[in-house]
This record gives sequence, structure tokens and C-alpha cells, in this order.
Amino acid sequence: MRAIVLGCGLVGGLIARDLVKDKDFQVTVADIDEKKLDELTKETDIRGIKVDLSSSEGIRKMVADQDIVIGAVPGFLGFNMLRSVIEAGKNIVDISFMVEDTLSLDGLAKSRGVTAVVDMGVAPGMSHMIVGYVDSLMDETKSATILVGGLPVIREWPYEYKIAWSPKDVIEEYIRPARLIEGGKIVEKPALSDLELVDLPKIGTLEAFNTDGLRSLLYTIKIPSMKEKTLRYPGYAEKMRMLRETGFFSDTTIEVGGVKIKPIDFTSKLLFPKWELKEGEEELTVMRVIVQGKKDEKILRYTYDLIDYYDKEEKATSMSRATGFPCAIMARLVAQGEFKCPGVCPPEYIGREHKVYQKVMEELEKRNVLYKENIIEV
Repeated sequence: MRAIVLGCGLVGGLIARDLVKDKDFQVTVADIDEKKLDELTKETDIRGIKVDLSSSEGIRKMVADQDIVIGAVPGFLGFNMLRSVIEAGKNIVDISFMVEDTLSLDGLAKSRGVTAVVDMGVAPGMSHMIVGYVDSLMDETKSATILVGGLPVIREWPYEYKIAWSPKDVIEEYIRPARLIEGGKIVEKPALSDLELVDLPKIGTLEAFNTDGLRSLLYTIKIPSMKEKTLRYPGYAEKMRMLRETGFFSDTTIEVGGVKIKPIDFTSKLLFPKWELKEGEEELTVMRVIVQGKKDEKILRYTYDLIDYYDKEEKATSMSRATGFPCAIMARLVAQGEFKCPGVCPPEYIGREHKVYQKVMEELEKRNVLYKENIIEV
């Protein structure tokens, strides 16, 4: 079976490595970065192709002889890539965090008989799948809360935060208004708002603030109260609000000493050395999903906790593990015909398919990515 991974970053590389362990798969990775391709292919049986993934025609030709496509490109390339793969009539599992509404491609995917699983990472991804699963168990679901964040193990002043990708992508979370469901209606609140402290096992106290992470859940499941919040070490949100309100995140060109610059470009240049995750530096991914509702006249609360750490042996970040493994697992299930859903399929749809849901959880456990479930009557 032929599988192609579009994108050779931390997550795309991990997905390819996971798939190639299966003797049933011949794995190809496509990317514009020749250095990344060389690093990946010299250590494995993975084939590499240097290609511009912004070309629709190039993508359609490249996936023509593949059995399954995995999308792992930067967000700004994601929508065009997804549409091109669907136009080629190929099934795809995608983790490209794009701004555009992927559900707008549902009609196209159905007309081509394509199963397009989107946002199949950690959050969105596993967060949404869990909400969909618990909602399918309830007679009436009352609320869903998703708390998620990636953090360095060692806290260093002033930001106590590290990333392995572009600062601009992170800053976008602090600019774009957060959409939530309150009283059964979509409402908008500023990013970084509704700050609260959350105590988590093995981690301690973190702060949580609104970000725009519900995405497809805003439209696919009728739950009267839903929100997603990002987790950071306490004090971080106030620093980001100060920078935002001062104009450091602005995309509007200003003139400084006769030179025209965008403040966000300047800020990113300064922040990256402070935020950059060095090779071998340990970090963790933490998530809590809480879903509450009524079942057989009882009010039940389902809580799922994830804490995942950097893998020293594989030299894999926790965020790439928590994001990449769900995608690789679903790619296998789609390729082998165990999951079929013609159209654009967000992860909450997968949660309704209990056998598939359990399979994903079992395979994650084999990879030591563990979601601890707790159910109480309230």
C-alpha cells in the first residue's frame, strides 16, 4: 500500500516514521526542504521527493498513484493542498492547521467519493474526537471544555514558553478572536480573555485563556456551552496582552528611521530566539477534556487527561507525538478501509464510531500516549 506524507516538519516526519514501521506501507515524503528530506530518508526506507507544495497541479500529479495521502503542511498551504488532493480523488488524513473552513469542501469530497479526515491532531483532533464520543453516549450533552497547551519542562524567564515552529503561527492565537458557544449561540471574545487558574495532576497550577480552537465543533454538534482554552505557566497571558495592546503584533506597516516594517515581523524576530526549542530540550503536552451531560436521568461528568513528555530515545517532541500519532493511526484505518466517511470528516464524527474510537485509543496506548478517563456522577 502506497502512502505519501505532504510535509517533512517535526510532525510530518514522525508520521512517516510511524507508517514505515508497517511492512504493508511504502512511504514517500514530499517537501521543498531538501535538508529535512535527506535527514529523514537516510535513516529509513522512506522515499523523499523535493517539490513545491503550493502547486495544485503538482500535488494532483504527485498523489495520483497513492493509496492514502497525509497532509502535514504549514497552515497557509493547507486549504489549497486539501482541495487539490480531493480533486485528485484521493483519501486524505490531515493535520494542517488552516484558517479556512474545511467543511466548505464537503460537497466536493462527496462528489469524488473521498474520505477527508481533517484536523486529526491533538487539539483540534483528539479533543474533538473525545467530545464526539461522549456526546454519542449521552441523552443530552450540556457542556464541553477543552484545555490544552505545550510547555517546556524547564521554566526560563521571561516567557517560560518554547515552540518548534514559526512565532507568527503562535502569535495568531493571541490576535484572532475566540469563538465559543454560550447559551447555544456562537459568541466572540478577545483571545487571551477569561483568564483562570487550573490545577492539573503532576503539573501543578497553570493559567487558561480563550483561544479560537473549537473550529468544526461550532457547527457539527449541538452543545449549549463549549469552549477551548490554551494552557500556559501563570503570568504568560498578561505579557502577551501587553505586547498585543501596544501594537507589537500588528500587521500594519509603520516607518521607523526611514525604514518600513511590520511590527509583527519585528516582534517575531525578537521572540524566536527566546522561544526556540533547542534540539534535545525537553517539553510536555498537557490536555484536559471535560464533557458533562444527562444519561438515564443522571448528570455525568467525563474527564480525560493527557500528559505526554519528550521521547529521549526517538528524539521526538511531545507535541509531535500527541499530534502525529493520531494522524498516522487514522491514515492506516482509512487506507485499510476500516473507516469510510465520504466527505469532509472532522474528528468528532470519528468519536461516534465506537469501534474506530477504541482502536485509536488502543493504538495510542501502544505508543505510550495515554488518555486517562474519569467518570463521576454530579
